Amino acid sequence: MNTYNLLKISLKALRKNTFRTFLTMLGIIIGVASVIAMLSIGQGSKDSIESSISELGSNLIMVFPGAQRMGGVNLGSGTSRPLEIGDVEAIEENCTLLEGVTPVAMAQAQLIAGSSNWSSSVYGAYANYFDIRALDIKSGSRFSQSDVNRAAKVCLIGTTVVEELFGEYADPVGQSIRINKVPFKIVGVLEEKGAGMRGEDQDDVVIAPFSTVQRRLLGSTTVQQIFASAKSEDVSEAATEEIEAVLMKQLRVSSADEAFNIRTMSELSNMLSSTSDTMVTLLAGVAGISLIVGGIGIMNIMFVTVTERTREIGLRMAVGAKSKNILLQFLTEAVVISITGGIIGALLGIGVSVGFGNLMGWPVTITPFSIILAFGFSTLIGMFFGWYPARKAANMIPITALRYE
Repeated sequence: MNTYNLLKISLKALRKNTFRTFLTMLGIIIGVASVIAMLSIGQGSKDSIESSISELGSNLIMVFPGAQRMGGVNLGSGTSRPLEIGDVEAIEENCTLLEGVTPVAMAQAQLIAGSSNWSSSVYGAYANYFDIRALDIKSGSRFSQSDVNRAAKVCLIGTTVVEELFGEYADPVGQSIRINKVPFKIVGVLEEKGAGMRGEDQDDVVIAPFSTVQRRLLGSTTVQQIFASAKSEDVSEAATEEIEAVLMKQLRVSSADEAFNIRTMSELSNMLSSTSDTMVTLLAGVAGISLIVGGIGIMNIMFVTVTERTREIGLRMAVGAKSKNILLQFLTEAVVISITGGIIGALLGIGVSVGFGNLMGWPVTITPFSIILAFGFSTLIGMFFGWYPARKAANMIPITALRYE
C-alpha cells in the first residue's frame, strides 16, 4: 500500500468522526501553542536582558567600596579607608588593558526650573564617562575635562527630566536649572535609553562634572564608585585582575573580598543568561507536559477506534491485507492527528505570543527553533502513542476479528 492510499484511507476514517478527531487534536494544539508561547516569552526576556547589558557597555567594569550592611544599618567599609581620587589615578597609571576610567559620585537632588521641580539622580564623573557608559547625546554637547578640572557648574540631563521640567518637546540646552539650590547650565540632552534591567528609568538622570558634584552637592572628597572600560570584551577578565592588584596595593589589604567589589558586564551577562536559560527550560518543560497529555489522548482514542473497527480490520486481513498494512494505516491516522494539531497549535502559539506581547508590553521573540521543536515533538508524540494501538490492530487474528460483535 503506497503512501497516497494510506493518507486517503486515514483521512476518510478521521472524517467519519470529525468532532472526536478534533477533541483528540485539542491536547496537541494546546501543547504546541504553549511550548511556542513559553519559549517566545522566555527568549524575549533573555534578548531584552542582553540588550540592556549591551546598552550599559559590554566592556564596562564597576568597582564598589566594600561597605557592609545588616538590617539596613551601615556597618562601615571593609577597607582601611574609602576610595579616593588617588586610587583612580593609580588605576589610570598602572592598568594597561583599560580604555578609560572615571570616578563616580552620586546624589539624589531636587531640580528646579522656573515653576517646575523634580527629584532626580545626579551623577558626577569625568568627561570620558559618556564613552565608558556608551551614552549618546541627543542635542547640545558633553562637558569637557577642563570643566571637571575647574568644577564648572554645567550638566547634561535625560529626556525624563526634560519632560518634567520643560515639557515633552522642549530643547533646554543653554537654559539653567537649580540642583539643590545650586545653579547649573544645561549643555546637553542625553539620547533616550528607556528602562534598565531592574526597571529603573535610565532617562531620569543628571550628569555633571565629578568635582562639581563632590564639592557643591556632596561636600565630600571620597569616591563612591569607579567605572572603567576594558579595551575589548576578551580582556575584561584580565583588566579586572589588574584593577584588583592595583587597589589591593593602594588600600594595603591582602584580600579584595572585604575591601571592595568588582563587577563586569560579562560576569553579569553570564549570570543573567544562565538564569534566563533555566527559566526558558522550565517554561518549555511545563508546556511540554501538555503535549504528553495530548499524546495520551491520542492513544486512548486510537484504542477506541481499533475496538470499533475490529470487524473492518478482520475483513481487510481476510481479503489479503498484511499486518504491516494495518499497522501503517492506524499509525498514519495517529500521525495525521498530531501533525494537523501541530500546525494549528503553531499558528495559535504565534498568535498568542504576539497578542500577549502587545497586550502586556513584554518583549517576545519567536524563533524558528521553537516552532520546529514544538512541531517535531508533537509528531514524535503521535508516533509514540499511536504505535501500541496500531500494533494491537495489526496483531489481530482475522477469524476472531470477523466474529467480533
